[in-house]
Formats: sequence, structure tokens, C-alpha cells
Amino acid sequence: MTQEPLPDAPSDKPGRPRVVVASASGLGVASEEGDDPTSLVEEPAKVMRIGTMIKQLLDEVRSAPLDEAARERLAEIHERSLHELEAGLSADLVSELHRITLPFTDDRAPSDAELRIAQAQLVGWLEGLFHGIQTALVAQQMAAQNQLVGMRKALPPGVSHPAMGMPGHGVEDDRGNHGTGQYL
Repeated sequence: MTQEPLPDAPSDKPGRPRVVVASASGLGVASEEGDDPTSLVEEPAKVMRIGTMIKQLLDEVRSAPLDEAARERLAEIHERSLHELEAGLSADLVSELHRITLPFTDDRAPSDAELRIAQAQLVGWLEGLFHGIQTALVAQQMAAQNQLVGMRKALPPGVSHPAMGMPGHGVEDDRGNHGTGQYL
């Protein structure tokens, strides 16, 4: 895995380069150096609950015809869900959410199609958010693992490291047998 600064990539934070963490297979994710992807969602449990509710609601109303009262109620739930999500997200994500969601502006109840499109859009955005955070966490884990491997390789011969004494990480003798790494 490599970390390479992208010279042409803009950074949201002045003076901090954008970094791409890439695996041997070429997969990668762009991130700010030192950023914790979990900090984007301030209340992950709340965001997950709302996302699950919206997805379930979309599944329930997908095939059912909605009368005007049901459409008004669904529009209210959609608006309230957006406001609740805002409380659980970072300022950057709230800004992005505002850019992609369009409010219902007419005095009339939105149509079935308008409601379903809005709900599907929100579900898709939330799923993208969750996948992005998972990808960033995996990339962080891979980077940390590679850093640890590099540190172990840099140790001079005969110097022990914390993994010694753990099963599968002991001292290897001349015949390839692993010992415990402890002297008794």
C-alpha cells in the first residue's frame, strides 16, 4: 500500500495535502492526512436508525398507492428525517445534504413519484455515506498494518518486538520451529 500526495488535488484545509491510500491491487481512497472518517458522523447510531427507518418506509410505500393525507404525512416524515440527520452529521456533510436534497415547495401534497424519488435519493446518499466511511476505515487499517510491517522489517536482527511471545509470532530456530521467544 502506498500513500502519495496528489499535487493537483484540492484540499479542503489549506496547507494539508490530499493523500491517496492505495492497495497492491490499485484500489484506493482519497482522504485528508490525519482525518478520522468516523468524525464525519457525530451520532452514528442515530444516523443508522434514521437511515434504516427511511429505507423501510420507502420499501413499504413503494407499491402502495398513497392518498393525499398519506403523501402529506410522508412529506412531513421526510422533512423531519432530514432535520434529525443534520443533528448527527458533521458540518461538511450537512452542507452536502442540503446541496443534494430539494425541499417540497408547493402548497399541495407531493405526488407519489416525488416522494418516492426524494426518499430513494436520501437512502442512496446514506448508503454512499456508510460505504465511504467503511472504505476509509479499511484504508486506515491497511495503512496501519503496512506501517507496522515496515517497522518490524526495520528492526535489527535479534531485537524482539511486542508480537514475540504470541502464538504464531515467536522466535524461529534453525529448523523452522517457532518457540515462545521466552528464555526459561
